[in-house]
Amino acid sequence: MTVPFTFALKATDGRARTGVIQTQRGEIRTPAFMPVGTQATVKAMFIEDVAAAGADIILGNTYHLMLRPGAERIAKLGGLHSFMHWDKPILTDSGGYQVMSLAKLRKITEEGVTFNSHLDGAPVFLTPERAVEVQCLLGADIQMALDECTPFPCSREEARVSLDLSMRWAERSKAAFETMSAPGQALFGIVQGSVFPDMREDSAKTLVGIGFPGYAVGGLAVGEGQEAMFDTLDATTPYLPEDKPRYLMGVGTPLDILGAVARGIDMFDCVMPTRSGRHGQAFTWGGRLNLRNAQYAEDLTPLDADSACPAAQYSRAYLHHLVKAGEMLGAMLVSYANIQFYQELMAGARAAIANGTFAAFADDIRRRYARADGTD
Repeated sequence: MTVPFTFALKATDGRARTGVIQTQRGEIRTPAFMPVGTQATVKAMFIEDVAAAGADIILGNTYHLMLRPGAERIAKLGGLHSFMHWDKPILTDSGGYQVMSLAKLRKITEEGVTFNSHLDGAPVFLTPERAVEVQCLLGADIQMALDECTPFPCSREEARVSLDLSMRWAERSKAAFETMSAPGQALFGIVQGSVFPDMREDSAKTLVGIGFPGYAVGGLAVGEGQEAMFDTLDATTPYLPEDKPRYLMGVGTPLDILGAVARGIDMFDCVMPTRSGRHGQAFTWGGRLNLRNAQYAEDLTPLDADSACPAAQYSRAYLHHLVKAGEMLGAMLVSYANIQFYQELMAGARAAIANGTFAAFADDIRRRYARADGTD
């Protein structure tokens, strides 16, 4: 029996929310952080450790997987869940952001976007219908409508043209999803409009009118800065339904996430935990640490004594050595510790919201990170 996609709010604290998304492959506790499995792998991580860290859901990348190994091949091999040994929910993005950031010789028309693959230069044509088809072939539980990720900065005129195109593509994406999807899957619309409050309002209202089981906020964390991002969220979330999940795409640092949770966001993804881990930067309950720094060369304290992660119990001196030596184990251990820290941060946020203490929880984390960064 197929379990329908649903979202239930459990508690609120100001605009911060905690709830549960029900999918056919299990529950997603919100606020939720989704580790990014770009090419059917969360980099430097065993998938079993991603689950052990507390992740309820991971993200797969439509653009990369459609190019290699190919959506049809993954479908032939049993779908993305089976392919990567992950039996919990998977969310896939639409590919729109990577088309903007990676593809060369890109040409956008009403029909779709033509671009050259960053792998071999082969021409590719991506339409809203093809983006949905790829995500259905992958077997994603939560899928994204194709949009144009508006670059920053841009003029009002450029933002309006891009926004209107994305809204028309959202309608086409939904129509395609209704004919291609399997029972229990869900498609989210993506709010655009750059940093212009009136356009964000227009976009949110348009998507709500089309009707989706969840809504993503795209086009942020592209260079506008934290203050502008928060201002844009303030102008967006009031126009999104209370009874549907809200997903801020591609964000971010612990403080970005806490600020967005305070503004009513439920779901997040970012490559930062594993990308930083591969370069020796750790996120801990005491703040951010650069393990390349010489101060850790003889520091026998655990990376993070307050973390339940096994990787966080290795000494900072040992991790400093691994990172400086370029050893693969260093990237693996710090990535694991970072992934688990993000999951523990989300668990702490959920508990604080339920207890009505979210503001105090977020302020405490901000102070810890300010001290570690030397900005206190």
